Amino acid sequence: MFGKVAAEVLGLSDVGAVIKPADYDKVDADDYIMHEDNEKIYFLIKSKVDEYCFTNLGLVHVDGTNAVSKKRMLRRFNYAKNRISNVYLETAGTVDIDVEIKFTLGAETYSIDVHKKYLEELKDLYKTLLKISEIQQENEMVLGFAQQSLDLSASSIKNITKSQIDLSSEFEKLNQYTFNWLKQTSDQYRVKDFGSVFEKYINN
Repeated sequence: MFGKVAAEVLGLSDVGAVIKPADYDKVDADDYIMHEDNEKIYFLIKSKVDEYCFTNLGLVHVDGTNAVSKKRMLRRFNYAKNRISNVYLETAGTVDIDVEIKFTLGAETYSIDVHKKYLEELKDLYKTLLKISEIQQENEMVLGFAQQSLDLSASSIKNITKSQIDLSSEFEKLNQYTFNWLKQTSDQYRVKDFGSVFEKYINN
């Protein structure tokens, strides 16, 4: 009993381990992966109370409140709707037993302690998250430029007089063109599946 209490006080009970791919089917998070939609686990950290499951589509967090309770809260954050930012890797000091991977995903900020023997694996995750963050940032810039271009075109049309065009006909054409153009641009630059990035940087 004292050992468990001491571990809680010292923060030693929640130091995570990196799970090998061969054991993915033994963790709780695997039950919530959208295998039917080709979702795949690429990296998984398991502590005594939490699981952090990184897939090609998002982060699945099996959130435990403490080491005693068996209750779990399942939280999912898809990359298409949640941008990754502020990615950091904090290595261990002389007396530390853990390293830390830190990042922001949407409105959530994560700081995950992992045993220092998994530092090499964590470096791969760090590079992956950093690359996804860069891609998301670049794509947001392109989408912003696209929207500005569309707004400029729309404002130009306002200066055309009614005698020059059939307004109702041209409005319908413009509306359809705008819809198709925005959808195509969004599909191209709002990436949902980052499997290729994980495959490039994660060396299982």
